[in-house]
Amino acid sequence: MNGIVLSTTPIAIGSQPPSRMQRARARADAFGEAGRGGSFAHCILVSLRRKVPAITAFFWIVKILTTALGESISDYLVYSINPYVAVGLGALGFAVALALQFRARTYNAWVYWFAVTMVAVFGTMAADVTHVVLGVPYLYSTAFFAFALLLIFAAWWRAERTLSIHTVNTSRRETFYWLTVVATFALGTATGDMTAVTLHLGYLASGVLFTALIACIGLARYAVVVVASFERHRLSRNAVFAFWAAYVLTRPLGASFADWTGKPLSFGGLGWGDGRVAGVLTILIVGFVAYLAATRIDVESSSGALVEERRKGSGRQA
Repeated sequence: MNGIVLSTTPIAIGSQPPSRMQRARARADAFGEAGRGGSFAHCILVSLRRKVPAITAFFWIVKILTTALGESISDYLVYSINPYVAVGLGALGFAVALALQFRARTYNAWVYWFAVTMVAVFGTMAADVTHVVLGVPYLYSTAFFAFALLLIFAAWWRAERTLSIHTVNTSRRETFYWLTVVATFALGTATGDMTAVTLHLGYLASGVLFTALIACIGLARYAVVVVASFERHRLSRNAVFAFWAAYVLTRPLGASFADWTGKPLSFGGLGWGDGRVAGVLTILIVGFVAYLAATRIDVESSSGALVEERRKGSGRQA
């Protein structure tokens, strides 16, 4: 009988559907093996329950837009209404967005990017409250959020032995993922304010600085992959580090350019206004997310790969 083993539990093509116990065992085996660099067939099952998008150019474009939007909306609300009400609204939106994300069974572009946007707003408010309300200097808040991020990474690694977003397929890993995202947004906000205000670089120069740093990460990643001959596991770890480093830096990148366009001329900005900038960014994000939701180009194909793997398996046993 033609068949393929996707895990330690064989699933034969043409036989009766597997029992609930067999399916549960197959999923457990797939999750464990994929986290340890398992076979291609195992990774197919993992990708079926991925809760995050594939990392494409569109991912980074929308990510930067959400960071800029988080900065603009946060500043607009805080200076337009009562600051405590603004923070309360940000916290409520943050809670609702994460509740929707955790309830989703698989990746949904609208749900995921709504969650990222609300994390951007709430993360910005958290960093601003630390400085404005508590009076903590940007240098100290940057160090604090960096230490918090390292603690989350350490706990995530100790529990799962991986920090790759390609394995975000269980509730615990998703929890670690979103804790990390919140910490990166708070860290990025504090870092951007530190360079622009404490170091007196200004918004535009800060944006250029973080653009250059991200470009250096991309070039280093390219050099490691193309020029150097590293083993597979070392390439994987390098990719994870490069991703999270770029992820942190995109926050101050987007925020710096949002402040540069929205803040008054007297503060080194172009004077367009935070509300107007937030409106333009919202339109752009909605457009990009609508395109992603319609085309699903940021969803890694699983079914086609599964069919191909079954075909190969059938050919080997024919």
